Amino acid sequence: MNDDTFVPRSRTVPPRSAVVGVLVPVPEPWGQLLVDWRTKVGDAQATMVPPHVTLLPPTEVSWTDRPAISEHLARVAAAHPPFEMHLSGTGTFTPVSDVVFVAVAKGIGNCELLASDVRSGPLARTLSFPYHPHVTVAHDVPQDMLDLAYSGLADLSAEFRVGSFTEFEQTEAGTWTVAREYPLTGRPYRS
Repeated sequence: MNDDTFVPRSRTVPPRSAVVGVLVPVPEPWGQLLVDWRTKVGDAQATMVPPHVTLLPPTEVSWTDRPAISEHLARVAAAHPPFEMHLSGTGTFTPVSDVVFVAVAKGIGNCELLASDVRSGPLARTLSFPYHPHVTVAHDVPQDMLDLAYSGLADLSAEFRVGSFTEFEQTEAGTWTVAREYPLTGRPYRS
């Protein structure tokens, strides 16, 4: 259960297309802490893409659609306000998928609304599993390393303001680079 896997791999996509993903990055000092933990448990993806909450999993798009995608993401960002996020404790998708994650304790609804809007228009797509905002910290590693990540980060608490989301693009080498940041400038939601 991990639609958001930003797996490093050689690109087999024709040059007329790109693979993009949209995410909320985890800021410092927690970002490096999570990279260090992912490295510690032997996750090969530890340094390929920064710790994040996925809004749009890796998605192949046509180069001709890139201007419309940029306009779409700018409209989505303009419709959503900044929000507070709290990451707290760990969870797992086992037995469906060998994944340990840091849980989103506050900001879940904001992520759900953002993800739904991002995955519309030129980025409309279905997911293999229901959307569940989280930060992956161990994926496809031995069980003892999954257990280590689960217990080692169980007391993690990270609170920060989310003021933007990021569009990433996969390079031909399979790594991910920032394509564009989109500031959240919408009015606060009514309570």
